[in-house]
Amino acid sequence: MALPIEDYALIGDRGTAALVGKDGSIDWLCLPRFDSPACFAALLGTEDNGRWLLAPADPVTATSRRYVDGTALLETTFTTAGGEVVLLDLMPTGDGRADVVRRLTCTRGTVRIRHDWVVRTDYGQVRPWVSREHAYDEEVVVAVAGPDKLVLRGPRLPRGHDGHHSDEFEMTAGDEATFSMTWVNSWFDVPAPLGMTERVAATTREQREWSQRSPRDVPHADMVRRSLLTLLLMTHAETGGIVAAPTTSLPEDFGGERNWDYRYCWLRDAALTLESLLGAGYDDEALDWRRWLLRAVAGDPADLQIMYTVDGGRQLPERELPHLPGYADSRPVRIGNGAVSQRQNDVLGEVMIALELAREAGLAETPNSWALQRALVDELADHWDEPDNGLWEIRGPQRHFTHSRVMVWVAFDRAVRAVEQHDLPGPVERWRELRDRVREEILDKGFDSTRGTFTQHYDATEVDASLLTIPLVGFLPGDDPRVLGTIEAIMTDLMRDGLLLRYRTQTGVDGLTGDEHPFLACSFWLVSALASAGRRDEAGALLDRLCALANDVGLLSEEYDPAHQRMVGNFPQAFSHLALVQAALALR
Repeated sequence: MALPIEDYALIGDRGTAALVGKDGSIDWLCLPRFDSPACFAALLGTEDNGRWLLAPADPVTATSRRYVDGTALLETTFTTAGGEVVLLDLMPTGDGRADVVRRLTCTRGTVRIRHDWVVRTDYGQVRPWVSREHAYDEEVVVAVAGPDKLVLRGPRLPRGHDGHHSDEFEMTAGDEATFSMTWVNSWFDVPAPLGMTERVAATTREQREWSQRSPRDVPHADMVRRSLLTLLLMTHAETGGIVAAPTTSLPEDFGGERNWDYRYCWLRDAALTLESLLGAGYDDEALDWRRWLLRAVAGDPADLQIMYTVDGGRQLPERELPHLPGYADSRPVRIGNGAVSQRQNDVLGEVMIALELAREAGLAETPNSWALQRALVDELADHWDEPDNGLWEIRGPQRHFTHSRVMVWVAFDRAVRAVEQHDLPGPVERWRELRDRVREEILDKGFDSTRGTFTQHYDATEVDASLLTIPLVGFLPGDDPRVLGTIEAIMTDLMRDGLLLRYRTQTGVDGLTGDEHPFLACSFWLVSALASAGRRDEAGALLDRLCALANDVGLLSEEYDPAHQRMVGNFPQAFSHLALVQAALALR
Protein backbone atom coordinates (compact mmCIF):
# COMPACT_ATOMS: atom_id res chain seq x y z
CA MET A 1 0.00 0.00 0.00
CA ALA A 2 1.30 3.46 -0.89
CA LEU A 3 2.38 5.88 1.83
CA PRO A 4 0.58 9.13 2.66
CA ILE A 5 1.29 11.62 -0.13
CA GLU A 6 3.29 13.87 2.22
CA ASP A 7 5.71 11.00 2.95
CA TYR A 8 7.18 11.20 -0.55
CA ALA A 9 10.01 13.35 -1.88
CA LEU A 10 10.94 14.27 -5.44
CA ILE A 11 14.15 13.53 -7.32
CA GLY A 12 14.57 14.30 -11.00
CA ASP A 13 16.90 14.95 -13.91
CA ARG A 14 14.79 17.55 -15.78
CA GLY A 15 13.63 14.85 -18.15
CA THR A 16 11.53 12.88 -15.71
CA ALA A 17 11.13 12.51 -11.95
CA ALA A 18 10.64 9.88 -9.27
CA LEU A 19 8.81 9.83 -5.95
CA VAL A 20 10.83 8.32 -3.09
CA GLY A 21 9.02 7.32 0.10
CA LYS A 22 10.21 7.72 3.66
CA ASP A 23 10.46 3.93 3.71
CA GLY A 24 13.19 4.00 1.03
CA SER A 25 10.93 2.83 -1.79
CA ILE A 26 10.70 4.49 -5.20
CA ASP A 27 6.98 4.02 -5.86
CA TRP A 28 6.59 6.16 -9.00
CA LEU A 29 8.89 6.62 -11.98
CA CYS A 30 8.13 7.21 -15.65
CA LEU A 31 10.99 6.67 -18.10
CA PRO A 32 12.46 8.30 -20.03
CA ARG A 33 10.10 11.30 -19.86
CA PHE A 34 7.55 12.78 -17.45
CA ASP A 35 4.69 11.62 -19.68
CA SER A 36 6.15 8.18 -20.51
CA PRO A 37 4.59 5.00 -19.08
CA ALA A 38 5.66 4.20 -15.54
CA CYS A 39 8.01 1.32 -14.72
CA PHE A 40 7.42 1.72 -10.95
CA ALA A 41 3.71 2.27 -10.29
CA ALA A 42 3.18 1.06 -6.71
CA LEU A 43 1.95 4.58 -5.90
CA LEU A 44 -1.30 3.72 -7.70
CA GLY A 45 -1.38 0.03 -6.84
CA THR A 46 0.74 -2.44 -4.91
CA GLU A 47 4.41 -3.41 -4.93
CA ASP A 48 3.51 -5.92 -7.64
CA ASN A 49 2.97 -2.93 -9.93
CA GLY A 50 6.64 -2.01 -9.56
CA ARG A 51 8.85 -0.39 -6.94
CA TRP A 52 12.50 -0.17 -5.88
CA LEU A 53 13.11 -0.52 -2.15
CA LEU A 54 16.43 -0.03 -0.36
CA ALA A 55 16.04 0.16 3.43
CA PRO A 56 16.91 -1.66 6.64
CA ALA A 57 15.41 -5.11 6.99
CA ASP A 58 15.50 -4.70 10.77
CA PRO A 59 12.87 -2.57 12.55
CA VAL A 60 13.58 1.14 12.06
CA THR A 61 13.50 3.18 15.27
CA ALA A 62 13.87 6.60 13.62
CA THR A 63 13.84 8.07 10.12
CA SER A 64 14.89 11.54 9.03
CA ARG A 65 15.47 12.99 5.62
CA ARG A 66 16.63 16.17 3.94
CA TYR A 67 17.73 17.54 0.63
CA VAL A 68 21.47 18.16 0.47
CA ASP A 69 21.72 21.93 0.84
CA GLY A 70 20.60 23.79 -2.28
CA THR A 71 19.98 20.62 -4.30
CA ALA A 72 17.44 17.92 -5.05
CA LEU A 73 19.77 15.17 -3.82
CA LEU A 74 17.75 13.35 -1.18
CA GLU A 75 19.33 11.94 1.99
CA THR A 76 17.32 9.56 4.15
CA THR A 77 18.81 8.43 7.47
CA PHE A 78 17.51 5.17 8.96
CA THR A 79 18.29 4.27 12.58
CA THR A 80 17.91 0.73 13.92
CA ALA A 81 18.81 -0.88 17.21
CA GLY A 82 22.05 -2.11 15.64
CA GLY A 83 23.23 0.95 13.74
CA GLU A 84 22.55 3.67 11.22
CA VAL A 85 22.56 3.86 7.44
CA VAL A 86 22.18 6.85 5.08
CA LEU A 87 20.54 6.48 1.66
CA LEU A 88 21.40 9.07 -1.00
CA ASP A 89 18.96 9.23 -3.95
CA LEU A 90 19.43 11.31 -7.07
CA MET A 91 18.95 11.45 -10.81
CA PRO A 92 22.06 12.93 -12.45
CA THR A 93 21.40 15.85 -14.78
CA GLY A 94 23.00 17.22 -17.90
CA ASP A 95 24.32 14.01 -19.46
CA GLY A 96 21.46 13.14 -21.82
CA ARG A 97 20.81 9.88 -19.98
CA ALA A 98 18.02 8.59 -17.75
CA ASP A 99 19.72 7.27 -14.61
CA VAL A 100 18.68 6.70 -11.00
CA VAL A 101 21.51 6.48 -8.47
CA ARG A 102 21.03 5.05 -4.97
CA ARG A 103 23.99 5.02 -2.58
CA LEU A 104 23.86 3.40 0.87
CA THR A 105 26.44 4.32 3.51
CA CYS A 106 26.57 2.63 6.90
CA THR A 107 27.61 5.32 9.39
CA ARG A 108 27.35 3.36 12.64
CA GLY A 109 27.10 -0.22 13.87
CA THR A 110 25.72 -3.02 11.72
CA VAL A 111 22.53 -2.84 9.64
CA ARG A 112 20.89 -5.55 7.58
CA ILE A 113 19.56 -4.15 4.28
CA ARG A 114 16.57 -5.27 2.27
CA HIS A 115 16.72 -4.76 -1.50
CA ASP A 116 13.51 -5.20 -3.55
CA TRP A 117 13.67 -4.40 -7.27
CA VAL A 118 10.28 -5.03 -8.87
CA VAL A 119 10.05 -3.80 -12.45
CA ARG A 120 6.72 -3.61 -14.30
CA THR A 121 6.60 -1.57 -17.48
CA ASP A 122 3.52 0.06 -19.09
CA TYR A 123 2.16 1.47 -15.82
CA GLY A 124 2.83 -1.60 -13.72
CA GLN A 125 1.21 -4.04 -16.12
CA VAL A 126 3.94 -5.82 -18.10
CA ARG A 127 6.51 -8.21 -16.67
CA PRO A 128 9.84 -7.71 -18.45
CA TRP A 129 12.26 -10.48 -19.32
CA VAL A 130 15.23 -10.18 -16.95
CA SER A 131 18.68 -11.60 -17.64
CA ARG A 132 22.30 -11.14 -16.67
CA GLU A 133 24.78 -9.84 -19.20
CA HIS A 134 28.49 -9.02 -19.26
CA ALA A 135 29.28 -5.52 -20.48
CA TYR A 136 32.22 -3.19 -19.87
CA ASP A 137 34.01 -5.81 -17.78
CA GLU A 138 31.17 -6.16 -15.30
CA GLU A 139 28.01 -8.13 -14.81
CA VAL A 140 24.73 -6.22 -15.14
CA VAL A 141 21.05 -7.10 -14.98
CA VAL A 142 18.92 -6.20 -17.97
CA ALA A 143 15.11 -6.02 -17.97
CA VAL A 144 13.48 -5.79 -21.42
CA ALA A 145 9.85 -5.35 -22.46
CA GLY A 146 8.79 -3.78 -25.74
CA PRO A 147 10.66 -0.49 -26.23
CA ASP A 148 12.03 -0.40 -22.68
CA LYS A 149 15.41 -1.65 -21.48
CA LEU A 150 16.36 -1.11 -17.83
CA VAL A 151 19.94 -1.84 -16.79
CA LEU A 152 20.69 -2.38 -13.10
CA ARG A 153 24.23 -2.14 -11.71
CA GLY A 154 25.32 -2.79 -8.14
CA PRO A 155 27.16 -5.04 -5.71
CA ARG A 156 24.33 -7.59 -5.38
CA LEU A 157 22.22 -8.22 -8.47
CA PRO A 158 18.92 -10.06 -9.01
CA ARG A 159 18.63 -13.59 -10.26
CA GLY A 160 15.64 -14.97 -12.14
CA HIS A 161 13.72 -13.72 -15.14
CA ASP A 162 10.46 -12.24 -13.80
CA GLY A 163 11.65 -8.78 -12.74
CA HIS A 164 10.78 -9.43 -9.08
CA HIS A 165 13.96 -9.46 -7.00
CA SER A 166 14.19 -9.56 -3.21
CA ASP A 167 17.47 -9.82 -1.32
CA GLU A 168 19.07 -9.01 2.02
CA PHE A 169 22.66 -8.17 2.87
CA GLU A 170 24.60 -6.80 5.82
CA MET A 171 26.51 -3.52 6.11
CA THR A 172 28.85 -2.40 8.87
CA ALA A 173 30.19 1.04 9.71
CA GLY A 174 32.21 2.42 6.78
CA ASP A 175 30.62 0.17 4.16
CA GLU A 176 29.17 1.76 1.02
CA ALA A 177 26.95 0.18 -1.63
CA THR A 178 25.94 2.01 -4.81
CA PHE A 179 23.21 0.88 -7.18
CA SER A 180 22.24 2.54 -10.43
CA MET A 181 19.49 1.95 -12.98
CA THR A 182 19.60 3.26 -16.54
CA TRP A 183 16.86 3.38 -19.16
CA VAL A 184 17.64 3.00 -22.88
CA ASN A 185 15.59 2.01 -25.90
CA SER A 186 15.49 -1.78 -26.02
CA TRP A 187 17.17 -1.93 -29.44
CA PHE A 188 20.27 -0.18 -28.05
CA ASP A 189 23.18 -1.95 -26.39
CA VAL A 190 23.83 -1.75 -22.66
CA PRO A 191 25.11 1.79 -21.98
CA ALA A 192 28.47 2.48 -20.43
CA PRO A 193 28.68 2.83 -16.65
CA LEU A 194 27.86 6.24 -15.30
CA GLY A 195 30.85 8.34 -14.27
CA MET A 196 29.39 8.32 -10.76
CA THR A 197 31.64 10.75 -8.92
CA GLU A 198 31.71 13.26 -11.76
CA ARG A 199 27.96 13.16 -12.42
CA VAL A 200 27.02 13.51 -8.76
CA ALA A 201 29.40 16.45 -8.43
CA ALA A 202 28.10 18.09 -11.63
CA THR A 203 24.46 17.65 -10.58
CA THR A 204 25.20 19.11 -7.15
CA ARG A 205 27.00 22.07 -8.70
CA GLU A 206 24.27 22.77 -11.27
CA GLN A 207 21.45 22.72 -8.73
CA ARG A 208 23.33 24.81 -6.18
CA GLU A 209 24.13 27.44 -8.79
CA TRP A 210 20.41 27.62 -9.63
CA SER A 211 19.19 27.81 -6.04
CA GLN A 212 21.82 30.37 -5.00
CA ARG A 213 20.16 32.85 -7.35
CA SER A 214 16.94 32.65 -5.37
CA PRO A 215 15.97 35.95 -3.68
CA ARG A 216 16.78 36.21 0.02
CA ASP A 217 14.85 39.43 0.73
CA VAL A 218 11.48 37.66 0.85
CA PRO A 219 9.55 36.03 3.69
CA HIS A 220 10.18 32.28 3.93
CA ALA A 221 13.19 32.58 1.64
CA ASP A 222 14.10 28.92 2.16
CA MET A 223 10.65 27.78 1.02
CA VAL A 224 10.89 30.11 -1.98
CA ARG A 225 14.24 28.56 -2.87
CA ARG A 226 12.88 25.02 -2.54
CA SER A 227 9.84 25.95 -4.62
CA LEU A 228 11.99 27.41 -7.40
CA LEU A 229 14.20 24.33 -7.42
CA THR A 230 11.10 22.11 -7.54
CA LEU A 231 9.82 24.11 -10.53
CA LEU A 232 13.22 23.60 -12.18
CA LEU A 233 12.90 19.83 -11.74
CA MET A 234 9.52 19.96 -13.47
CA THR A 235 10.94 21.83 -16.48
CA HIS A 236 12.15 19.59 -19.31
CA ALA A 237 15.77 20.55 -19.98
CA GLU A 238 15.69 19.94 -23.73
CA THR A 239 12.26 21.23 -24.70
CA GLY A 240 11.61 23.90 -22.04
CA GLY A 241 8.14 22.46 -21.34
CA ILE A 242 6.96 22.77 -17.73
CA VAL A 243 4.73 19.97 -16.41
CA ALA A 244 1.97 20.69 -13.91
CA ALA A 245 3.04 17.72 -11.76
CA PRO A 246 5.06 14.52 -12.26
CA THR A 247 2.14 12.28 -11.25
CA THR A 248 -1.27 11.15 -12.43
CA SER A 249 -4.47 10.27 -10.58
CA LEU A 250 -3.49 11.20 -7.04
CA PRO A 251 -7.06 11.97 -5.97
CA GLU A 252 -8.65 15.26 -5.04
CA ASP A 253 -11.30 13.23 -3.22
CA PHE A 254 -10.09 9.99 -1.61
CA GLY A 255 -12.07 7.11 -3.03
CA GLY A 256 -13.72 9.33 -5.65
CA GLU A 257 -13.49 10.04 -9.37
CA ARG A 258 -11.59 13.35 -9.31
CA ASN A 259 -8.35 11.80 -10.52
CA TRP A 260 -6.47 13.52 -13.35
CA ASP A 261 -3.21 13.21 -15.24
CA TYR A 262 -1.02 16.28 -14.68
CA ARG A 263 2.16 15.14 -16.47
CA TYR A 264 1.66 17.62 -19.30
CA CYS A 265 2.36 21.25 -20.08
CA TRP A 266 -0.59 23.55 -19.49
CA LEU A 267 -0.03 26.92 -21.14
CA ARG A 268 -1.53 28.58 -18.07
CA ASP A 269 0.65 26.77 -15.52
CA ALA A 270 3.74 27.24 -17.64
CA ALA A 271 3.04 30.95 -18.04
CA LEU A 272 2.44 31.35 -14.31
CA THR A 273 5.67 29.48 -13.61
CA LEU A 274 7.49 31.83 -15.92
CA GLU A 275 5.97 34.80 -14.10
CA SER A 276 7.30 33.40 -10.81
CA LEU A 277 10.76 32.81 -12.26
CA LEU A 278 10.93 36.31 -13.75
CA GLY A 279 9.71 37.84 -10.50
CA ALA A 280 12.47 35.98 -8.67
CA GLY A 281 15.13 37.20 -11.11
CA TYR A 282 15.50 34.13 -13.34
CA ASP A 283 15.36 36.13 -16.57
CA ASP A 284 17.28 33.78 -18.86
CA GLU A 285 14.73 31.00 -18.45
CA ALA A 286 12.12 33.08 -20.30
CA LEU A 287 13.85 32.47 -23.62
CA ASP A 288 13.67 28.67 -23.32
CA TRP A 289 9.99 28.79 -22.44
CA ARG A 290 9.17 31.16 -25.29
CA ARG A 291 10.89 28.79 -27.71
CA TRP A 292 8.78 25.93 -26.36
CA LEU A 293 5.66 28.03 -26.74
CA LEU A 294 6.43 28.95 -30.34
CA ARG A 295 6.96 25.30 -31.25
CA ALA A 296 3.91 24.05 -29.39
CA VAL A 297 1.35 26.53 -30.74
CA ALA A 298 2.82 26.94 -34.23
CA GLY A 299 0.19 26.73 -36.93
CA ASP A 300 -3.32 28.08 -37.16
CA PRO A 301 -4.12 30.21 -34.07
CA ALA A 302 -7.59 28.66 -34.10
CA ASP A 303 -5.95 25.35 -33.20
CA LEU A 304 -4.48 26.65 -29.93
CA GLN A 305 -4.73 24.02 -27.18
CA ILE A 306 -4.72 24.61 -23.45
CA MET A 307 -2.11 21.89 -22.90
CA TYR A 308 0.53 19.90 -24.78
CA THR A 309 2.88 16.99 -24.21
CA VAL A 310 6.36 17.77 -22.94
CA ASP A 311 7.73 18.04 -26.47
CA GLY A 312 4.81 20.15 -27.71
CA GLY A 313 2.78 17.25 -29.07
CA ARG A 314 -0.98 17.71 -29.34
CA GLN A 315 -2.27 14.16 -28.86
CA LEU A 316 -3.01 13.16 -25.26
CA PRO A 317 -6.35 11.34 -25.32
CA GLU A 318 -7.74 10.41 -21.93
CA ARG A 319 -8.14 6.72 -21.09
CA GLU A 320 -8.46 4.58 -17.99
CA LEU A 321 -6.16 1.90 -16.55
CA PRO A 322 -8.46 -0.68 -14.95
CA HIS A 323 -5.56 -2.90 -13.85
CA LEU A 324 -4.52 -0.30 -11.24
CA PRO A 325 -6.71 0.00 -8.11
CA GLY A 326 -5.75 3.65 -7.65
CA TYR A 327 -4.31 5.56 -4.73
CA ALA A 328 -6.52 4.90 -1.68
CA ASP A 329 -8.89 2.98 -3.97
CA SER A 330 -9.61 6.13 -5.97
CA ARG A 331 -10.84 5.08 -9.39
CA PRO A 332 -10.50 5.42 -12.26
CA VAL A 333 -6.77 5.81 -12.79
CA ARG A 334 -6.47 8.04 -15.82
CA ILE A 335 -3.71 8.78 -18.30
CA GLY A 336 -4.04 11.50 -20.88
CA ASN A 337 -6.39 14.39 -20.20
CA GLY A 338 -9.75 15.01 -21.82
CA ALA A 339 -9.58 18.70 -20.93
CA VAL A 340 -7.18 19.12 -23.86
CA SER A 341 -10.18 19.80 -26.10
CA GLN A 342 -11.77 22.38 -23.82
CA ARG A 343 -12.08 26.08 -24.52
CA GLN A 344 -10.45 28.07 -21.71
CA ASN A 345 -10.48 31.75 -22.57
CA ASP A 346 -8.21 32.73 -19.69
CA VAL A 347 -5.15 30.94 -21.07
CA LEU A 348 -4.06 33.57 -23.57
CA GLY A 349 -4.24 36.25 -20.89
CA GLU A 350 -1.74 34.35 -18.74
CA VAL A 351 0.53 33.82 -21.74
CA MET A 352 0.42 37.53 -22.60
CA ILE A 353 1.26 38.51 -19.01
CA ALA A 354 4.29 36.23 -19.02
CA LEU A 355 5.54 37.52 -22.37
CA GLU A 356 4.98 41.13 -21.27
CA LEU A 357 7.08 40.47 -18.18
CA ALA A 358 9.74 38.92 -20.39
CA ARG A 359 9.82 42.08 -22.51
CA GLU A 360 10.13 44.22 -19.41
CA ALA A 361 13.02 42.02 -18.27
CA GLY A 362 14.84 42.86 -21.50
CA LEU A 363 14.02 39.83 -23.66
CA ALA A 364 13.68 41.29 -27.15
CA GLU A 365 10.88 40.08 -29.38
CA THR A 366 11.77 38.30 -32.57
CA PRO A 367 9.62 38.77 -35.69
CA ASN A 368 8.14 35.30 -35.19
CA SER A 369 7.47 35.63 -31.46
CA TRP A 370 5.50 38.86 -31.81
CA ALA A 371 3.76 37.69 -35.00
CA LEU A 372 2.50 34.66 -33.09
CA GLN A 373 1.20 36.75 -30.19
CA ARG A 374 -0.52 39.12 -32.61
CA ALA A 375 -2.18 36.22 -34.45
CA LEU A 376 -3.41 34.71 -31.18
CA VAL A 377 -4.86 38.04 -30.00
CA ASP A 378 -6.54 38.58 -33.36
CA GLU A 379 -8.08 35.10 -33.10
CA LEU A 380 -9.35 35.97 -29.62
CA ALA A 381 -10.80 39.21 -30.99
CA ASP A 382 -13.05 37.16 -33.27
CA HIS A 383 -14.33 34.90 -30.46
CA TRP A 384 -13.87 36.89 -27.25
CA ASP A 385 -17.54 36.76 -26.21
CA GLU A 386 -17.93 32.96 -26.31
CA PRO A 387 -18.47 30.95 -23.08
CA ASP A 388 -15.80 28.51 -21.92
CA ASN A 389 -14.93 25.80 -19.40
CA GLY A 390 -12.91 28.13 -17.16
CA LEU A 391 -9.53 27.62 -15.55
CA TRP A 392 -10.87 24.82 -13.31
CA GLU A 393 -11.66 22.76 -16.43
CA ILE A 394 -15.34 22.45 -15.62
CA ARG A 395 -16.84 19.34 -17.20
CA GLY A 396 -20.36 20.75 -16.91
CA PRO A 397 -21.92 23.32 -19.29
CA GLN A 398 -19.76 26.12 -20.61
CA ARG A 399 -20.33 29.47 -18.90
CA HIS A 400 -19.21 33.08 -19.04
CA PHE A 401 -16.83 32.65 -16.11
CA THR A 402 -15.85 36.01 -14.66
CA HIS A 403 -12.21 35.03 -14.22
CA SER A 404 -12.05 34.01 -17.88
CA ARG A 405 -13.59 37.34 -18.91
CA VAL A 406 -11.02 39.21 -16.81
CA MET A 407 -8.21 37.30 -18.50
CA VAL A 408 -9.69 38.15 -21.92
CA TRP A 409 -9.38 41.78 -20.83
CA VAL A 410 -5.78 41.05 -19.80
CA ALA A 411 -4.92 39.59 -23.22
CA PHE A 412 -6.12 42.74 -25.00
CA ASP A 413 -4.55 45.00 -22.36
CA ARG A 414 -1.10 43.43 -22.70
CA ALA A 415 -1.39 43.55 -26.50
CA VAL A 416 -2.17 47.27 -26.26
CA ARG A 417 0.80 47.78 -23.94
CA ALA A 418 3.06 45.97 -26.40
CA VAL A 419 2.15 48.52 -29.07
CA GLU A 420 2.08 51.60 -26.86
CA GLN A 421 5.11 50.89 -24.67
CA HIS A 422 7.30 48.63 -26.82
CA ASP A 423 6.58 50.04 -30.28
CA LEU A 424 5.43 46.73 -31.70
CA PRO A 425 3.04 46.77 -34.70
CA GLY A 426 -0.61 45.86 -34.33
CA PRO A 427 -4.23 47.06 -34.67
CA VAL A 428 -4.12 48.89 -31.36
CA GLU A 429 -7.36 50.81 -31.91
CA ARG A 430 -9.34 47.58 -32.30
CA TRP A 431 -7.63 45.94 -29.35
CA ARG A 432 -8.19 49.00 -27.17
CA GLU A 433 -11.87 49.14 -28.11
CA LEU A 434 -12.35 45.45 -27.32
CA ARG A 435 -10.50 45.79 -24.03
CA ASP A 436 -12.89 48.57 -22.97
CA ARG A 437 -15.96 46.57 -24.07
CA VAL A 438 -14.87 43.54 -22.09
CA ARG A 439 -14.25 45.67 -19.01
CA GLU A 440 -17.70 47.24 -19.18
CA GLU A 441 -19.31 43.83 -19.63
CA ILE A 442 -17.50 42.36 -16.60
CA LEU A 443 -18.47 45.26 -14.35
CA ASP A 444 -22.06 44.99 -15.54
CA LYS A 445 -22.61 41.21 -15.62
CA GLY A 446 -19.90 39.76 -13.40
CA PHE A 447 -20.49 41.93 -10.32
CA ASP A 448 -23.26 41.48 -7.76
CA SER A 449 -23.96 45.02 -6.56
CA THR A 450 -26.34 43.77 -3.87
CA ARG A 451 -23.69 41.74 -2.12
CA GLY A 452 -20.77 43.83 -3.33
CA THR A 453 -18.76 41.00 -4.88
CA PHE A 454 -17.76 39.63 -8.24
CA THR A 455 -19.38 36.28 -9.03
CA GLN A 456 -18.15 32.95 -10.39
CA HIS A 457 -19.94 33.40 -13.71
CA TYR A 458 -22.54 35.71 -15.18
CA ASP A 459 -25.51 33.50 -14.21
CA ALA A 460 -24.38 32.82 -10.63
CA THR A 461 -24.42 34.47 -7.24
CA GLU A 462 -21.67 32.10 -6.05
CA VAL A 463 -18.07 33.24 -5.71
CA ASP A 464 -14.89 31.55 -6.92
CA ALA A 465 -11.37 31.82 -5.50
CA SER A 466 -10.01 32.70 -8.95
CA LEU A 467 -11.62 36.14 -8.49
CA LEU A 468 -8.75 36.91 -6.10
CA THR A 469 -6.55 37.43 -9.15
CA ILE A 470 -8.53 40.52 -10.24
CA PRO A 471 -6.15 42.94 -8.46
CA LEU A 472 -3.10 40.79 -9.20
CA VAL A 473 -3.48 41.19 -12.98
CA GLY A 474 -4.27 44.90 -12.80
CA PHE A 475 -7.97 44.84 -13.62
CA LEU A 476 -8.75 46.86 -10.47
CA PRO A 477 -6.59 48.22 -7.63
CA GLY A 478 -6.24 46.02 -4.58
CA ASP A 479 -8.00 48.55 -2.36
CA ASP A 480 -10.96 49.09 -4.70
CA PRO A 481 -14.23 48.55 -2.74
CA ARG A 482 -15.32 45.92 -5.28
CA VAL A 483 -12.12 43.98 -4.70
CA LEU A 484 -12.41 44.29 -0.93
CA GLY A 485 -16.00 43.05 -1.09
CA THR A 486 -14.92 40.09 -3.20
CA ILE A 487 -12.16 39.17 -0.76
CA GLU A 488 -14.65 39.20 2.12
CA ALA A 489 -17.23 37.13 0.21
CA ILE A 490 -14.62 34.53 -0.73
CA MET A 491 -13.35 34.29 2.84
CA THR A 492 -16.93 33.92 4.09
CA ASP A 493 -18.12 31.35 1.53
CA LEU A 494 -15.04 29.31 0.65
CA MET A 495 -12.94 29.18 3.80
CA ARG A 496 -12.61 25.71 5.32
CA ASP A 497 -10.55 25.49 8.49
CA GLY A 498 -8.62 28.59 7.50
CA LEU A 499 -7.89 27.47 3.91
CA LEU A 500 -9.73 28.24 0.67
CA LEU A 501 -11.73 25.97 -1.58
CA ARG A 502 -11.71 26.75 -5.28
CA TYR A 503 -15.52 26.94 -5.36
CA ARG A 504 -18.45 25.15 -3.77
CA THR A 505 -18.78 21.79 -5.51
CA GLN A 506 -22.30 21.45 -4.09
CA THR A 507 -23.60 23.75 -6.84
CA GLY A 508 -22.87 21.03 -9.40
CA VAL A 509 -21.15 23.53 -11.68
CA ASP A 510 -18.25 21.16 -12.43
CA GLY A 511 -20.39 18.23 -13.56
CA LEU A 512 -18.65 15.76 -11.20
CA THR A 513 -19.67 13.77 -8.14
CA GLY A 514 -18.00 14.09 -4.76
CA ASP A 515 -16.29 16.93 -2.95
CA GLU A 516 -12.74 18.19 -2.75
CA HIS A 517 -10.40 19.84 -0.26
CA PRO A 518 -8.91 23.34 -0.04
CA PHE A 519 -6.79 24.15 -3.08
CA LEU A 520 -3.45 25.49 -1.87
CA ALA A 521 -2.82 27.91 -4.75
CA CYS A 522 -6.07 29.70 -3.89
CA SER A 523 -4.89 30.39 -0.35
CA PHE A 524 -1.61 31.73 -1.72
CA TRP A 525 -3.66 33.98 -4.03
CA LEU A 526 -5.43 35.23 -0.92
CA VAL A 527 -2.04 36.15 0.56
CA SER A 528 -1.26 38.20 -2.56
CA ALA A 529 -4.73 39.78 -2.65
CA LEU A 530 -4.55 40.75 1.03
CA ALA A 531 -1.12 42.25 0.44
CA SER A 532 -2.45 44.28 -2.51
CA ALA A 533 -5.29 45.49 -0.26
CA GLY A 534 -2.79 46.74 2.32
CA ARG A 535 -3.64 44.01 4.84
CA ARG A 536 -0.05 42.88 5.20
CA ASP A 537 -0.29 41.45 8.70
CA GLU A 538 -3.13 39.12 7.70
CA ALA A 539 -1.27 38.19 4.51
CA GLY A 540 1.92 37.40 6.40
CA ALA A 541 0.12 35.28 8.98
CA LEU A 542 -1.60 33.26 6.25
CA LEU A 543 1.68 32.75 4.41
CA ASP A 544 3.24 31.50 7.65
CA ARG A 545 0.47 28.94 8.03
CA LEU A 546 0.65 27.80 4.41
CA CYS A 547 4.40 27.30 4.47
CA ALA A 548 3.99 25.22 7.62
CA LEU A 549 1.83 22.80 5.63
CA ALA A 550 4.77 21.72 3.46
CA ASN A 551 6.16 18.29 4.19
CA ASP A 552 9.49 17.69 5.91
CA VAL A 553 11.45 18.42 2.71
CA GLY A 554 9.47 21.51 1.70
CA LEU A 555 7.09 20.07 -0.92
CA LEU A 556 3.41 20.87 -1.47
CA SER A 557 0.60 18.93 -3.09
CA GLU A 558 -2.36 20.31 -5.01
CA GLU A 559 -4.81 20.35 -2.08
CA TYR A 560 -4.74 19.90 1.69
CA ASP A 561 -7.16 18.16 4.03
CA PRO A 562 -7.06 20.25 7.24
CA ALA A 563 -9.39 17.89 9.12
CA HIS A 564 -7.00 14.95 8.78
CA GLN A 565 -3.85 17.09 8.27
CA ARG A 566 -2.75 15.37 5.11
CA MET A 567 -1.93 16.24 1.52
CA VAL A 568 -4.33 15.58 -1.34
CA GLY A 569 -3.99 15.55 -5.13
CA ASN A 570 -1.08 15.34 -7.53
CA PHE A 571 2.32 15.92 -5.98
CA PRO A 572 4.38 17.98 -5.98
CA GLN A 573 2.17 20.55 -7.64
CA ALA A 574 3.70 23.34 -9.74
CA PHE A 575 0.63 25.53 -9.21
CA SER A 576 1.09 25.44 -5.41
CA HIS A 577 4.80 26.18 -5.55
CA LEU A 578 4.58 28.98 -8.12
CA ALA A 579 1.76 30.61 -6.13
CA LEU A 580 3.92 30.40 -3.00
CA VAL A 581 6.71 32.25 -4.83
CA GLN A 582 4.28 34.89 -6.07
CA ALA A 583 2.83 35.38 -2.58
CA ALA A 584 6.28 35.85 -1.06
CA LEU A 585 7.18 38.32 -3.80
CA ALA A 586 3.91 40.20 -3.19
CA LEU A 587 4.83 40.60 0.49
CA ARG A 588 8.35 41.68 -0.43
